[in-house]
Amino acid sequence: MSASTTSAGPDFSRFSCPVPLRDYPEVILGHGGGGMLSRELIDHVFLPAFHNPLLDRLGDSTVLELDGLMGAAAAGCRLAFSTDSYVVRPLFFPGGSIGDLAVNGTVNDLAMSGARPLVLSAGFIIEEGFPIAQLAAVAERMAAAARRAGVSIVTGDTKVVERGHGDGCYINTSGLGVVPAHVAIGREPMRDGDVVLVSGTIGEHGMAIMSVRDGLEFESRIESDTAPLHGLVAAMLAACSEIRVLRDPTRGGVATSLNEMVAHSACGIEIEEAAVPVSLQVASACEILGLDPLHVANEGRLLAVVPAEAAVAVLDAMRRHEHGTGATQIGRVVADHPGMVAGRTALGGRRVLPMPLGEQLPRIC
Repeated sequence: MSASTTSAGPDFSRFSCPVPLRDYPEVILGHGGGGMLSRELIDHVFLPAFHNPLLDRLGDSTVLELDGLMGAAAAGCRLAFSTDSYVVRPLFFPGGSIGDLAVNGTVNDLAMSGARPLVLSAGFIIEEGFPIAQLAAVAERMAAAARRAGVSIVTGDTKVVERGHGDGCYINTSGLGVVPAHVAIGREPMRDGDVVLVSGTIGEHGMAIMSVRDGLEFESRIESDTAPLHGLVAAMLAACSEIRVLRDPTRGGVATSLNEMVAHSACGIEIEEAAVPVSLQVASACEILGLDPLHVANEGRLLAVVPAEAAVAVLDAMRRHEHGTGATQIGRVVADHPGMVAGRTALGGRRVLPMPLGEQLPRIC
């Protein structure tokens, strides 16, 4: 970290712009104008947080040498590319922040194709009047998440919108990753008898957001599960290279991701609802709010469909990884009701688990 930023936020005494930010410590429209104010924001907020040799060049684009990033391992590899935008409210919540989501969300999108994430871009859309100290806190949380995930933020952009035309701060991240030559997730389609796995308890992220939104508090603290999952995926692939499908059940939750899996399949999926891991705190909160945990967002969980004969080995590999200790089997792929997800209830009945029409919880990522 450079001398211009401390753990308490940026050192405004080192800013030299025409409108001294030590006297006006909020984002103003000029920060998006591309001049001295923009450069001050980059130099004193973003560069200290995201410092690396590629970003420090501050070019219009960044040129990457795959050989330099991966060495001889780059031979035969393919690139994975993903982008996502984050508009969560509030910006900070138990267990995470918009900065954590902006890194982990894109890292996990890459991981679901079996990629090892390499680099990210970061685009900020900031509302006029947003406190610069809070922006610096967001950047620091984002930088810490990138370090944990082992990725670098190598290019970016900043725009400022008029007061009242945004909601504090939105972030877009794009990511590049490398899919090793031997990885072929989805090479074989799902088939009758395949096993559906989940990496841990569900619903924490959505309920963590609700716990601090609009003054709503639950008796027990619920923390977001946000985490980078590419290491977990690598461990799973080491146990079974023929994983049929991977999904991270974010917006719309587990039910939506399961429906996406079977949408264009000749098979259906049936889950045992009693086998789906839900913490007591999340189950209680969902009951109070009239929500189904299967439709609540997650940010650090994955769903996998694997051949039945590989299920034990994959589960063992997942449970030995820090982000898969709660992994369990929740269902199977079935030949009947193709394109449909069904849940077997604790009473032995069956119900259709549809994809929700919209979001139960808006602004959760």
